[in-house]
Amino acid sequence: MKAEHLSQIQAAVAAVKERKTIRRFYFVACGGSQASMMPIQYMFDRETSIPSAIYTSNEFVKATPKVLDDTCVVLTISHSGNTPETVRAAELAKEKGAVSISLTNLVDSPLWKACEYPIHYEHGPEADPNDLSKVILYTLAFDMLNVVEPSEKWVKGAESLNNLAEVTERIKAKYADFGSQWGKDYKRETVIYTMGSGANYGEMYSLAICLFMEMQWIHSNCIHSGEYFHGPFEVTDFDVPFVLVKGIGATRELDERAYNFCSKFSQKLAVIDEAEFDLTGIEPGVQEYVAPLLAGTVVREMIDSLAHERGHALSVRRYMWQMEY
Repeated sequence: MKAEHLSQIQAAVAAVKERKTIRRFYFVACGGSQASMMPIQYMFDRETSIPSAIYTSNEFVKATPKVLDDTCVVLTISHSGNTPETVRAAELAKEKGAVSISLTNLVDSPLWKACEYPIHYEHGPEADPNDLSKVILYTLAFDMLNVVEPSEKWVKGAESLNNLAEVTERIKAKYADFGSQWGKDYKRETVIYTMGSGANYGEMYSLAICLFMEMQWIHSNCIHSGEYFHGPFEVTDFDVPFVLVKGIGATRELDERAYNFCSKFSQKLAVIDEAEFDLTGIEPGVQEYVAPLLAGTVVREMIDSLAHERGHALSVRRYMWQMEY
């Protein structure tokens, strides 16, 4: 990791450590940026007694939590640094005295200027893997957890992120054929449901609203594996497609139950099983939380193939960036 990125993370973590009392962590963003923090919020709920919550930015602004004050930490993310709702959320956090931390790809963007502790990450094929958003975000999260719930696993977890690029390439190679074939098989589908739980729910949420709905104009909905049997399973049929992630953490039983039912009635169930991942090099104590990043690698292979087979580039939009809204 570049020295500048490490320094920015350290400054933010030091600010958290300096607060005598931390009563809340808030994770605030929109779309895929919000989804990227869902496993982080899940991890904080599991690992610390300090309450945390995740918000879409505009709700955080319009329906601001009453507890928001100088005992809170607010983390916001916007890739462009220009998402108006997220910029305002960061400004609001700072106004209320909270530790306001933001991650963005654009230095000196409105979000960069709105928060107290901006952190830059790199993006694109030329970027160093250790400076990408997922490594920056998880390093920050592990370091903050080590402040409020000190443990050697957070230190080792952060160190093991240096191996994430190598692990990612292993997963990518293993699932390349799977992803390619899935795109060919599902290119004509008009609706695809996604399912997951625990640390993986965010990845499936992002697949539904960002990759399927936004980037491919395919109808979708993210179903929590634990909620599948409380209504959604009634749409299950032989020709209804699902993508399900089976996690390796505390909620795997929920995913297994959903799989056992769905596989009986749908002939179009694609499964990403994290128990089959080679996570050698990642600290065992954090593997449950890091695994969704690897599931995301498989999802990317699938969606790249789907976009190619459909002749519909992932960058094409009808409304986003095309008009005022």
